[in-house]
Amino acid sequence: MTVRVAIAGSTGSIGTQTIEVIRAENDRAPGSYAVTALSAGSSVDLVLAQIDELRPDVVAIADEDARREVAARTTGVTIVADSADVIDVADVIVNGVVGFAGLAVTVGTLRAGKRLALANKESLIAAGPVVQPLRTTPGAELVPVDSEHCALHQCLRSSSAPDREVARLLLTASGGPFRGRTEDDLAAVTVESALAHPTWAMGPKITVDSSTLMNKGLEVIEAHELYGTPYEDIDVVVHPQSVVHSMVEFSDGSTIAQLSMPTMHLPIGYALGYPDRIATPFGRIDWTTLGSLDFEPPDRSTFRCLDLAYAAGRIGGTAPAWLSAANEVAVEGFLSGKVRWNAIADVCVEVLERHDGAIPSDVDDVIEADQIARRIAERIVEQQ
Repeated sequence: MTVRVAIAGSTGSIGTQTIEVIRAENDRAPGSYAVTALSAGSSVDLVLAQIDELRPDVVAIADEDARREVAARTTGVTIVADSADVIDVADVIVNGVVGFAGLAVTVGTLRAGKRLALANKESLIAAGPVVQPLRTTPGAELVPVDSEHCALHQCLRSSSAPDREVARLLLTASGGPFRGRTEDDLAAVTVESALAHPTWAMGPKITVDSSTLMNKGLEVIEAHELYGTPYEDIDVVVHPQSVVHSMVEFSDGSTIAQLSMPTMHLPIGYALGYPDRIATPFGRIDWTTLGSLDFEPPDRSTFRCLDLAYAAGRIGGTAPAWLSAANEVAVEGFLSGKVRWNAIADVCVEVLERHDGAIPSDVDDVIEADQIARRIAERIVEQQ
């Protein structure tokens, strides 16, 4: 049976790698997957190339001018504005949209009772209290595409009673390009150096998040939301080789880890094929050449964003949404040259200090919280 796939954020890193996974699987077994829908922001030429190869039924383009151009240059494809419109024509929806904009796809997919292959951290982090009830919708299934949470997902399958048997979740972090550097060393880092990740090829926003360890802090919040594990039972360990993607420690002292060479193709394929595994061996390890596997604690004084995320998660309510929004604005400010790398954490601290204590009851509340935090963060960035 052919699995119909919608790719939200098809021109981004996750989107293009999803297409590579599907291409590889269809080469092995023609007709295994069909891409029935795409969504993108404004990358006209790449979207047109994807349409030409994949022949989807529906394509959502957010930018009005780009949407008009794509519509004028294609036939036999329904062109729409709303990325959530791709959900109806698919069995599995890959949410690779960057940032808070991915919330509509997350909510819409779960409401529709379909499988969500979630690569968008912010939508679950910001809207956790709203998203959680939707996971009980009949047929709804959330499989994380993030490498660390995919690893945890695989490790947890070894337990018949994770609520009783899990002692700790251990998220691994590469340490990013600045591992071992002090705060003074990082006072004048460049955008180019922040984007030079040692093991992963990712988009600019998430790469900067890796350099500040904000990505790992957001993953802590996400792990709490995904698996219900208390924050005191979620730890972070730096593992520069990025071969151990995360671990679960159980009540009897056993620790189970998921290992593979660094590639997002593996978690994407895991989510597409779940509960089965795909046949293409992405990330296979050559044990004759693999060297040592090293682990060390994170430097929390230099990489302050990690503990900021723990703090926001423990506050709960809209605090994670505020932190996510503040970080997006701060990272945009850094990439555009408005703020220093060190100031990303400063912006987030100032925004969290003004959190209003709100608890969201619906998506509109989350959107409002995001907008409030963004306005505050933008004012702070302009003052830098």
